[in-house]
Amino acid sequence: MDDQANPNDRILARRGAERWVFLIEALRDFRTTGAVAPSSRRLAALLTDPVREQAGRPLNILEVGAGTGSVTRALIPLVASGSRLDVVEANPRFAAGLRHLVRTHPHPAAAHRVRVHEKLIERHRPDHRYDVIVSGLPFTNFAPEQVRAIMDRYLELLHPGGALTYFTYLATGPARRLLGSRSDVSRHWAVERVLTDFQRRHATGRWTVWGNVPPTAVWQLRTPLPSTAPRPLPARAGASR
Repeated sequence: MDDQANPNDRILARRGAERWVFLIEALRDFRTTGAVAPSSRRLAALLTDPVREQAGRPLNILEVGAGTGSVTRALIPLVASGSRLDVVEANPRFAAGLRHLVRTHPHPAAAHRVRVHEKLIERHRPDHRYDVIVSGLPFTNFAPEQVRAIMDRYLELLHPGGALTYFTYLATGPARRLLGSRSDVSRHWAVERVLTDFQRRHATGRWTVWGNVPPTAVWQLRTPLPSTAPRPLPARAGASR
């Protein structure tokens, strides 16, 4: 692109390119991509709220299922001195794009505080816990036992009192009843029951983003604060996606 282009034009061009990349990957493998467009700015803002609320504090942050980096871009400026952002993305084409994003991002935090890991979250074995986890995984496309394994792993990876944010698409149940097979509908509702169980035990907030494509519900969960010191970080072997 012309170096003299208006900054707003460059932003619009970048967003247009992101949408094409996302659409191509959705057509290639919708089950693991889970949408046809990147997350909106409003959705990204809500997902990253727990980081923003602790602005200036050193935090360990984990983003899972980052896609083309819509939420990653919102997170990078929030990564304060002494903080670390791990981005876990299993899709190799998305992971390559995220590495490029980190290398070329103008914020000084990007090069030294952000790491992209091309792997499934079930295979991520950090030597530390996280204060905030932001998940972009399309849970309703997975098997219920996979969703439970991933959610359990998230809670294990969080510090006591840590926050997990994730989103689910609205009206996917009725759409699957109209268009999906009986087994697909059954799997979908089984996943909803798994998520509802975690929400009932740990949810601290829920918000609706109507302007996203498609509209979404954003959930925030927190791990309880124990009365004793936390146990050592477990090395868990979860189910693969």
